[in-house]
Amino acid sequence: MAVDYTVIVVYLAGMLAMGWWGMRRAKSKSEFLVAGRRLGPAMYSGTMAAIVLGGASTIGGVGLGYKYGLSGAWMVFTIGLGLLALSVFFSARIARLKVYTVSEMLDLRYGGRAGVISGVVMWAYTLMLAVTSTIAYATIFDVLFDMNRTLAIVLGGSIVVAYSTLGGMWSITLTDMVQFVVKTIGVLLLLLPIAVVKAGGFSGMRAKLPTSYFDPLGIGGETIFTYVLIYTFGMLIGQDIWQRVFTARDDRTAKWGGTASGTYCLVYAVAGSVIGTAAKVLYPKLASPDDAFATIVKDELPIGVRGLVLAAALAAVMSTSSGALIACATVANNDIWSRLRGMVRQGGEEHDEVKGNRVFILIMGLGVIGTAIALNNVVEALTVAYNLLVGGLLVPILGGLLWKRGTVQGALASVIVGGLAVIGLMAGYGILANEPVYYGLLASLAAYLVVSLATKPTDERVLAVWRDRLAGKSPELPSEPVPAHQ
Repeated sequence: MAVDYTVIVVYLAGMLAMGWWGMRRAKSKSEFLVAGRRLGPAMYSGTMAAIVLGGASTIGGVGLGYKYGLSGAWMVFTIGLGLLALSVFFSARIARLKVYTVSEMLDLRYGGRAGVISGVVMWAYTLMLAVTSTIAYATIFDVLFDMNRTLAIVLGGSIVVAYSTLGGMWSITLTDMVQFVVKTIGVLLLLLPIAVVKAGGFSGMRAKLPTSYFDPLGIGGETIFTYVLIYTFGMLIGQDIWQRVFTARDDRTAKWGGTASGTYCLVYAVAGSVIGTAAKVLYPKLASPDDAFATIVKDELPIGVRGLVLAAALAAVMSTSSGALIACATVANNDIWSRLRGMVRQGGEEHDEVKGNRVFILIMGLGVIGTAIALNNVVEALTVAYNLLVGGLLVPILGGLLWKRGTVQGALASVIVGGLAVIGLMAGYGILANEPVYYGLLASLAAYLVVSLATKPTDERVLAVWRDRLAGKSPELPSEPVPAHQ
C-alpha cells in the first residue's frame, strides 16, 4: 500500500499548496467569494462538474447501481438534468445580477425584505450539505488507513477548511479543477473499464444478474419522480451552485460551460451505475450497497491505480464539501449576521471584507466538523437539507424569475409556509418519506400565489432596477435595496 499512500499524501499536500496560492490572489471580496467573476469556459465547466458530483454521487451512485442495476443512475442523472436546465434557461440572467447570494437576488427582485428568512433556510441547507460531505471522509480513510471515524473526519475536514479559509473561491476553484481531472481519470478511465472486464463484460453481467438490473426504470417511477423534484429542482436554486454561476466571466461561459458540466454529469451517472452493477457480480453479498465502491477498488485494482481511484473518491468528497462550506459561510455572513447587526453595505470592494468572510469560513468549518462527528445518518441529513431547500425556496426564487406579479409578501409567506410544512410533515411521515416535499412544495406554491394576488404589486421602481440588473446595465452591488412599495 506504500505507493497508494504516497499518491494520497501528495494529493492532499497539493490541495493545501493551492490554498496558499489562492490566499495570495484573493485580495477583495469579489476575488474571495466568486473568483473575481473571471472564470473562462474550461475552468468554469470543470469546477461546476466537480462541486455537483460529490461523495453521494460517487460512492452513493455506485451503491445504487449495486442495489438496482443500471436504473441506479437516476439520482445522479437528475442532478445532471438540473444543471442542464439551470445552464440553458437561467444561468445567463443569474450571472448578470452580479450578486453574491440567492437571498440578495430575492431582495433585489422583491424590494429588500426577504433576505434574513430565506438566508436561514439556505444556511441550513448548505450546512447539512457540508456535513454530509464531511462524514464521507470516514469511509474513504477507513479503506486507506483503517482509521478511526472521528479522526478521519477531523483530518479530511481540516484540510478542506484550511484551503477554503486561506484562499476562498480561488483556492476552491483550483483544487476543484485538479479534483475534476482526478475523478475523470480515476472513475471514468480506470475504474469503469476495469470493473466491467473483471465482471466478465456486459454479457457476463447479464448472465449472472436478474433482468431487472438492466431495466432503465427498474428503480421505480415514484423514486425517479422524487429524484427529479429534489435534485433537479434543487440544482436550480442552491447557493452552492449559484455561487459557481457567479464566477463565470460572461453569459456565454455560464450557459455553455454549464451545459458541458451537465452533460458530463449524465455520463458520470451511467458510469457509476455500471460500476455498481459489476460490483454486484463480483461481490453479491455485501453488508451494505455503499460498501461496493470501496470494496471493488480495494480488491480489484492494481497498486498505484488503487491509490489514484481512492484519490478520485476523495476528490469528489472534497469538492462538494469545500463548495458547500464557502456557500454556508457566505450566507451566514452576508445574509444573516450582517443584516441582524443592521450593517448597510457601502458600494465598492472593501479589502477588510475578505478577513470577515475568512473568519466565517473558519467558524462554519469547525461547526461542520463537530456536527459531522456527532451525526451518524448521512441520508437523513441530506434529505432534510433538500426538503427544506425545495419546499421553502423553490417557489419564491423561480416565481421571482418568471412571474412579474409575485410580491415580497407572497415570497415571505411561501418561504415560511413551505418550510414549516416540510418540517411538520417530516415529523409526521418520517424524514425519508416522499410526502413532506410533495405537500410542502404545494403549500409553498399556494401561499405564494394567494398572498401575491392579495397584496399590492411590487413597486415599479423595484422592478425597473431588477430589469436593469437582469440586462446587465447596472453596476455591481448598489448601496442599498430599493424600498418595497408600502
